[in-house]
Amino acid sequence: MQRYSFLSAVHLFLIKKEEILLLKRFNTGYEDGNYSLIAGHLEGNETIKSAMIREAKEEAGITIKSADLKVVHTMHRKSLDQERIDFFLLGITWTGDISNLEPDKCAGLD
Repeated sequence: MQRYSFLSAVHLFLIKKEEILLLKRFNTGYEDGNYSLIAGHLEGNETIKSAMIREAKEEAGITIKSADLKVVHTMHRKSLDQERIDFFLLGITWTGDISNLEPDKCAGLD
């Protein structure tokens, strides 16, 4: 018997001076035109924090240390055709300048 598996994703609350970084989705086919957090799916053999570190680097060009991330919420979502587990992390310390490294999927950072 094969065990059921969930789609799993990480989402980052990146906060500085009481502001949260948001990305405007573009050209993805999912929630385009809406704002989102830095986020992405977990890959094989990847921890929640390592996935978040990778996504922050890929999407915004910043480096976050594992010790500087805190898991603040977990959410189970279920629809007719799939189930997901989402992990929300908080980051307030990072290095590098925030920039849009995925302009083909992100219309801007606010």
